[in-house]
Amino acid sequence: MLVCFFVFLFIIGACLGSFLCCQARRLHLKETASKKSRSALGRRSVCLSCKYQLKWYDNLPIVSWLCLRGKCRKCGQKIGATEILAEIGVGLAFLIMGTTIDLLTATPLAWATFLMLILFTLVLSFLAIYDGLYGELPSLCLTIAIICATIILILKEWTILSVSPFTSTLILDPLAAVLILGGLYLVLYLVSKGKWVGDGDWLLGLALGLALGHPWLALATLFLSNFLACLTIIPLAKGHHSRRIYFGPFLVIAFVIVYGLSGWLLTLLSVV
Repeated sequence: MLVCFFVFLFIIGACLGSFLCCQARRLHLKETASKKSRSALGRRSVCLSCKYQLKWYDNLPIVSWLCLRGKCRKCGQKIGATEILAEIGVGLAFLIMGTTIDLLTATPLAWATFLMLILFTLVLSFLAIYDGLYGELPSLCLTIAIICATIILILKEWTILSVSPFTSTLILDPLAAVLILGGLYLVLYLVSKGKWVGDGDWLLGLALGLALGHPWLALATLFLSNFLACLTIIPLAKGHHSRRIYFGPFLVIAFVIVYGLSGWLLTLLSVV
């Protein structure tokens, strides 16, 4: 049953990754295209090069990209790696989040937290895709992410209060996590006047800090996101590439990994 659950999560995540990638491109076109171009946004997916209308078998997550070798079926234009990376990435993100719930012992409150976490992951995935493609974090999606993260925090603390009395750490830990992720990027944004980080990065950090709810997890996310960013930036610098790297995707990837390992990390901290 557990294997089926993880396979199901990966397939759903891959399908939604394909959908999110498509919607990210549609949203960007909607905001930048002319009125004539906007009228075509409601149609089915098409090749951005030759306008070939994709068939259902061209939209199978991962499989279609591999079969077509990342090219349009009609004109042969390269589709790019964004689509397959989004499909695999969101699939893996859902799978990792699946490890945070015990199917045999989960209570209704645990399931509510898990479902909200899946929704939060979905919103974060869209933000990561959009930021990776266009270097922007849509305000509406950031607002939704903050709302989802707040609900996750409330559900997690409700779960804790159902088995133990109230302590000040229930307030101080999330506050510290928010200051570490959201506060740090806000300071960097204000000091650099938007040159070092964008105005949406601190809001994304705020949402991640709320969902994590623990300062050590926030620090782990901060360290891992910067480490992943360095792994990307260093090869580009050696190759004298001038492409700008946006930080949102690294924050999201680091959050998913740290949240998936949060139980193990907090247990390790308690032992130390």
